[in-house]
Amino acid sequence: MRQLTVLLILIFSATCTFAQADGKKNTVYVNLTNPLIFGSKAFVIGYERVLTKNQSFTFNIGRNSLPAFGGSGSDSLKLEKNLNDKGFHISADYRFYLAKENKHDAPHGVYVGPYYSYNSFSRSNQWLLNSESFDGTVNTNTSLSINTVGVQLGYQFIFWKKLAVDFMLLGPGMGAYKIKAELNTTLSADEEALFFDKLNGYLQDKIPGYNLVIDEGEFQKNGSVKTTTLGYRYMINVGFRF
Repeated sequence: MRQLTVLLILIFSATCTFAQADGKKNTVYVNLTNPLIFGSKAFVIGYERVLTKNQSFTFNIGRNSLPAFGGSGSDSLKLEKNLNDKGFHISADYRFYLAKENKHDAPHGVYVGPYYSYNSFSRSNQWLLNSESFDGTVNTNTSLSINTVGVQLGYQFIFWKKLAVDFMLLGPGMGAYKIKAELNTTLSADEEALFFDKLNGYLQDKIPGYNLVIDEGEFQKNGSVKTTTLGYRYMINVGFRF
């Protein structure tokens, strides 16, 4: 087993060594992270352009999707239907490939640099509400938007001159979060609090790190929250160079 491990490491190292810079300045990516987190409807593509031997610029755009809510709910509030969902992603970054740390020119090796990203999500649902003052269906539209500015650290492997595997390892930043839930009917304060409490639970289950940045008490009171706090970016891309 030890010999096999050593052999695999040698093969991997040799593959990276032979992936020398060859004049290819363009890479088209597919983002693997968003579908894993948000489901198969999420699809983001990217483009990287090498500007100098140690610098490049990337741009990403695509569809986001908040996963469908699930669960049977409580006796007074139950989810009937997931009606539709919409979402959008756009981001850009500037990369400095560290000459002292890398044997190869961009886009191969360790990189750092600033980034900006925007993510939006919107989901419509139909609920069955049974209370003292209301018995029927209620439609909701929940929207979430996130603007993040930060710095990143990553590493990009180049295999066989054309295959790029990009790992964005660290991406701390500051994020502006805005979430709002709208109802299609007027409810009492207690019934609205019931709705918003239930929605808050679903969002906590579906969005990684949601409970770390959203004040659930404020959301439960009025169905909306605006806050600026620490954000984060992590991403794995697979690309084709040309």
